[in-house]
Amino acid sequence: MLQTWVVAPTCLPYVLRRCATCASPRSRASGKFRVNAHHKLLDAWLLVLCASCGRTAKLTVLERAHVRSIPAALLDRLHANAPSLVAEVLQDPVVRRRNRVALDWAGAWRLDTGADPAPPQADVIDVTVRFTARIPVRPVRLIAEGRGLPRAEVERLIEEGSLVSAVRLTGRIAEDFTFTLKR
Repeated sequence: MLQTWVVAPTCLPYVLRRCATCASPRSRASGKFRVNAHHKLLDAWLLVLCASCGRTAKLTVLERAHVRSIPAALLDRLHANAPSLVAEVLQDPVVRRRNRVALDWAGAWRLDTGADPAPPQADVIDVTVRFTARIPVRPVRLIAEGRGLPRAEVERLIEEGSLVSAVRLTGRIAEDFTFTLKR
């Protein structure tokens, strides 16, 4: 039996960045960009708000970029504060590394199994897990949630060889993978 599960975001993740005012570790994206011109050079920032006190901080998106090197569509999306661009910028590893921030996906994603769990009489169940965004999740947690099992039971199935995959199931993963559950 073949199933496809989808991991999709439900909202934007929190940005892990310490607030300079209240020292709160979490901020949320405001959904607004600020673009500043210096003759033919542009700077662009994504504005984030502290989750506790609401203080505004900036995440650098573009820094001293020549106007002609920026695609017109990107510039239009920056000026329009496009919500889809906010999600793209937050997931861009270059932007996260430049600003020394990480994302907190807790409570910001859901697992869609598409149907009820496979009937117990199925001997072998092949599941493909697809990610619509780069959301780091533990495969053990996904399998436990998708099959309605406790995590300890999933770990036991891995140890006895009833649950196998080409990827390591014990760490975090943010890419599509498959697994097979044998009864």
